[in-house]
Amino acid sequence: MNSSISERIVSIRSSLPTSVKLIAVSKQVSAQAIRSAYSAGIRDFAESRIQEAASKQAELQDLSDITWHFIGHLQSNKAKKAIEQFSWIHSVDNLKLAQRLDQLAQQLGVSPQVCLQVKILPDPNKSGWSVPELLADLPTLDQYKNLQIQGLMTIPPSGLNDPEILNVFNLNRELAKKIQEQNWSHIKMQQLSMGMSGDYELAVQAGATMVRLGTILFGDRS
Repeated sequence: MNSSISERIVSIRSSLPTSVKLIAVSKQVSAQAIRSAYSAGIRDFAESRIQEAASKQAELQDLSDITWHFIGHLQSNKAKKAIEQFSWIHSVDNLKLAQRLDQLAQQLGVSPQVCLQVKILPDPNKSGWSVPELLADLPTLDQYKNLQIQGLMTIPPSGLNDPEILNVFNLNRELAKKIQEQNWSHIKMQQLSMGMSGDYELAVQAGATMVRLGTILFGDRS
């Protein structure tokens, strides 16, 4: 990739519908590179490790209008730090974690925005609810009123072709619609966090509202 970060951002943003939020995945990327993306208009950045994010957030405190998104696997013992450091958590992947986050949110007096991570197809390599598990847990999740449950996040299993990936994203959209139609008190399905550098165009086609792009913006990680 010979083009600059800002050139790549301008190019990709021009191809995205205005309804889709571009989240720059800045894991393993320097604070300086984040500043470059910020200068090109990005305000949403995603990290997958609490500690790595903390040092960058400290370095970038002057950029006070950044919204930080957590997208990695979150262990319960890191939940408090996640809530303190991030406005969004896309990877709430089980009921126990959701309960812990809700308790912490109440204690800290905050209401983080979260997505529920779902495995549309079985995938031993990823965390998340299966579809039947998620549907069964909705009545309990609806009681967690300190969390702003905003939608679903999904990552297709690796090794799928484009039509199969598109199908996963379409099924995720249909699942969100089904949940929305049940009219829960505290569960909203306004956001579909799906699509990364290799498949974001398919995700947008299927109705993604947030795409999480790293390599295509910043180049390969070391």
